[in-house]
Amino acid sequence: MFVAASTECFPDLPLDAALERLVDLEYNRVEIALKERGNQLRPSRVHSHLDEAVLACRETHRLTPVAYIVDIDAEGPLYYEQFSSCCKLAKATKVVAITVPSGELGTPFNAEIERLRELVRIGALDGVQVGLKTEAGHMSQDPDTAVVLCDNVKGLGITLDPSHFVCGPNKGANYDQVFKYVCHLQLRDTTKDKLQVRVGQGEIEYGRLVTQLGKFKYNRALCVNIVDTGEPEVDHMAEMRKMRLLLESLL
Repeated sequence: MFVAASTECFPDLPLDAALERLVDLEYNRVEIALKERGNQLRPSRVHSHLDEAVLACRETHRLTPVAYIVDIDAEGPLYYEQFSSCCKLAKATKVVAITVPSGELGTPFNAEIERLRELVRIGALDGVQVGLKTEAGHMSQDPDTAVVLCDNVKGLGITLDPSHFVCGPNKGANYDQVFKYVCHLQLRDTTKDKLQVRVGQGEIEYGRLVTQLGKFKYNRALCVNIVDTGEPEVDHMAEMRKMRLLLESLL
């Protein structure tokens, strides 16, 4: 296992500036956000200017890309075309893990299975593993449902964000059943009432996470995903640095 950080930590910055911040914080591996509503690299731009996107994700100030998180607004065939381009970007930058959101609550189960099967099929063409993010407000907010989705979609993995199991509708529920499917990990500290709190003030058991993942021979990123909440008493950069040191001490 190794420590990484996401460009999602700096959603208001362009990609190049977010990468510079992570270098300043002494991270050496990065998860890059590909979000249509973000300020960094958009899936539509990746699709229309793939070579340009590859260049941008290679010029990372000595940071090694280890994952992408993809959120596409397009619908129909264009949705899958843009995802395919994101997979080609991953292959060109030697990245295996791509995270996608699961369907929002209320999405028909069979329709979600069909979508995920197609994403896994497309990803496999470029040697990419698709990970379903565990997230409140989505089908994956329930650990049992996340596992059922993986059981029904061969090759699908889980991007575990334990904060949404601690703070979401299933507050404090056991989620050990998801570990066998975990292909990526996103971390911040969390309480049952607040999704993000200062490092060390929440209920995320980092040591236990590392131990449980080790049982399934997980050898990928522990990815820091702490956003700037704008609270004047919280030093975002200090929190990012503190989390890196904490995770490194566990490895």
